Amino acid sequence: MFLLNKYRKTSLLIVCLVSISFFAARALPEKPLPGKDLPNLDEGMYPLSEIGNLALKQAGLRIDPVEVYNPNGISLVDALVNVGGCTGSFISDQGLIITNHHCVFGALQAASTVEHDYIENGFKATSSEEEIEAKGLACRITDSYEDVSDKILKAAEGLNDPAQRSKAMELEKLRLVREAEGKDKSIRAEVSEMFEGQTYVLFKYRLIRDVRIVYVPPRSIGEFGGESDNWVWPRHTGDFSFLRAYVAKDGSPAPYSKDNVPYKPKKFLKVNPNGVNEEDFVFILGYPGRTFRHKPSQFLEYQEKYQLPYISELYDFQINTMEKMGENNHELAIRFASRIKGLANTTKNYKGKLKGLRSLSLVDKKRQEEKNLQAFIDGDQSLKASYGNVLSETEKVYQGLFKTAKRDLWTGQVYRTSTLLRLADLALDYAIEAGKPEGERKQAYLEKNLPELKKNISVLYGTFDLEADRIFLRRMLQDASEFPEESRIKSVDRIIKGNDKSKSIDEFIQKAFNNNRLTDQNYFLSLLSKPYGELVKLDNPIVGLALSLRKEAASYEEERLSVEGTLDELSAKLTEVKRLWQKKSFIPDANSTLRLTYGHVRGYSPADAVYNAPFTTLQGVIEKSYLGGEYRIPEKLRELYKNKDFGRFYSQKAKGLPVALLYDMDTTGGNSGSPIMNAYGELIGVNFDRTYEATINDYAWNEDYSRSIGVDIRYVLWVTQKIGGADFILQELGVNL
Repeated sequence: MFLLNKYRKTSLLIVCLVSISFFAARALPEKPLPGKDLPNLDEGMYPLSEIGNLALKQAGLRIDPVEVYNPNGISLVDALVNVGGCTGSFISDQGLIITNHHCVFGALQAASTVEHDYIENGFKATSSEEEIEAKGLACRITDSYEDVSDKILKAAEGLNDPAQRSKAMELEKLRLVREAEGKDKSIRAEVSEMFEGQTYVLFKYRLIRDVRIVYVPPRSIGEFGGESDNWVWPRHTGDFSFLRAYVAKDGSPAPYSKDNVPYKPKKFLKVNPNGVNEEDFVFILGYPGRTFRHKPSQFLEYQEKYQLPYISELYDFQINTMEKMGENNHELAIRFASRIKGLANTTKNYKGKLKGLRSLSLVDKKRQEEKNLQAFIDGDQSLKASYGNVLSETEKVYQGLFKTAKRDLWTGQVYRTSTLLRLADLALDYAIEAGKPEGERKQAYLEKNLPELKKNISVLYGTFDLEADRIFLRRMLQDASEFPEESRIKSVDRIIKGNDKSKSIDEFIQKAFNNNRLTDQNYFLSLLSKPYGELVKLDNPIVGLALSLRKEAASYEEERLSVEGTLDELSAKLTEVKRLWQKKSFIPDANSTLRLTYGHVRGYSPADAVYNAPFTTLQGVIEKSYLGGEYRIPEKLRELYKNKDFGRFYSQKAKGLPVALLYDMDTTGGNSGSPIMNAYGELIGVNFDRTYEATINDYAWNEDYSRSIGVDIRYVLWVTQKIGGADFILQELGVNL
């Protein structure tokens, strides 16, 4: 889909599979961000280059900011890791990592069987030999990063056509990536956009491939409250897990092997078992995914009218289908578990955003802001000459996007919906790339990455079910058959014969899924050795549909590049003039790069006459447990509560064993698993969610309603010791029992 295409990875397989990256930040670019000399905002997911400009000491930090980020030495950021789109942190010198339960869920599902259901029962390894491979997960460590804005923008100099500008900039990004990777075969590189059309940073990563599961609590703790409590406060979920990273004996990256040894991080966080109190200063380092706060009103309108309702309804359909299929089939329930969880999390988030957009009238507020901005521009002839048409031209581009919204959203979702179609597209994509010189291929398809690709394919087959795929693809084809003229999918139109659309679709589905060899993983892997010309001749309806969709997408590739290039230029101008108008600093939108956010442990009032305190306790777990279902608990937990066996983790101020905490920090997706640290940089919790009102954070942040949720370290340690019997972990952390 055009609107979000630039934020998608090159391979649909890699987008949809669980992946894992580990970061330990080094020197940031010296070039200041635009507006750096202006006062900072109260909100913000701050890049590390901004830490020196923040009033952290005044806010409550009790250590030198250089201990948080030191570009010339080791600091807290060196303990940070990225875990499958989430964040985590090293907490021992033996590569032990803490992150969220839901961030490890996919790996648990891949390791589970009917006989060994780790999803339901949890997992504990009492020795390194018992730790199990976290299938589908890989690790990366940040080696360095640098500002490459001048190089990328220079590549587009003199090019007036937006499509040509986009192509030139993308080619320069690819050149920089290849140059970085060519100097060191263990390096993976990526260019991240900080401000559209203005600022770009080249990140270099080192890969670690061996990640293992150490301890995960039972689902009744790690997912307590299920979807009913997801994005809700008060919360009582023990959303945490422990992993361990491994490398070869010489410290180099190596695939999973019994001969590997624990990775020794440059820095690990100290755990403070005493936790924090209300109004204490806290901060988070993490890898927030995407925010869209600098976007125009039309972007929010697109979200409200098209993207959020379409995808949330589609995901609800998939969830309901899989839940019904797995009701009386334990094996299918395990196979679907990770996919259902991910879809459910997204759809509830989207519904929260829809509610926020509507209740806050955010589109109308953004439009009024733009009217005021236009008046500011029109009041100065020099500004009018440079920026007078920025808003009207932006409106024009988005009106075109609104017309093709259904087509673009459908195209973005169809490969995520049908596994067979995704596999067929992957085979075609791989064949095209394999025909290129190694230096020109997409990163996912380089020869050195082939083992990782095959590993991810294996995980994908582990979640595949033929009947579900049949139902899902049929739904997508039926949807497309009803689209208006501007959003027609010609590849689907060719399937329709006569006036009976449903009959034509049913006939195609029956033919496509009848003994399709793509269901055989070994057969699919054999396709990776075949040239493109041979694949296109396969008598396979799914491959044929994938090929048709590829050709159709190619027919409007120039249109996509033109839209992307035009919006980049307009966004850069819009940011420039807004900076002049508002006379304040802008923090770049989150883009999965390392950021800092800070605040205080603090409650809030979500509605009239309602106040939510910032801590929940074990008493709340017991009270909810009588509801059963998603609120069931292990009997051992009930016994421990009855016997008041809280160990050293009882809090006099909270009048109980703290379970979750609330704070006014600025977080979004990707911050799941981020370490919550106190004023001394000690770990006191693990971030895992936001309140329902705060799902709107991706578009706008407000201290009144934006709250994030974490699991209190005291509950983590209590569960690990008392429920899991994993005292060895507390000993490794240096926590006295």
